[in-house]
Amino acid sequence: MPRIEVLLFRDDDGSVPVLKWLDELEERAVVKCWVRIERLRELGHELRRPEADYLRDGIYELRISLRGIQYRLLYFFHGRTAVVLSHGLVKERAVPGREIDKAVQRSLRFKKDPERHTAGEW
Repeated sequence: MPRIEVLLFRDDDGSVPVLKWLDELEERAVVKCWVRIERLRELGHELRRPEADYLRDGIYELRISLRGIQYRLLYFFHGRTAVVLSHGLVKERAVPGREIDKAVQRSLRFKKDPERHTAGEW
């Protein structure tokens, strides 16, 4: 299967939530996130647990673990493109529903106006 494009979501105010979050993480966690994104680029829909999982409503998670902390990047597929919407540190067993709801709303905004909500390729 050919590689897919991975885009970053840009919010209405021009900010890129994922980049802002990555700037706050330690270097080892950032590197692990980049590696997981590259795996998404290479495998697309074929990426499975333990690296990725389907949550609900078209939203998937990239799963990264480092020193007992669960890092999550939420994304969705838009044709042959994966769009990274949001992020989170998870100490519970599952991503909180409000975070998934936020990702669903961002995906709807992206689908309505992809150009406005694309920050660029990862």
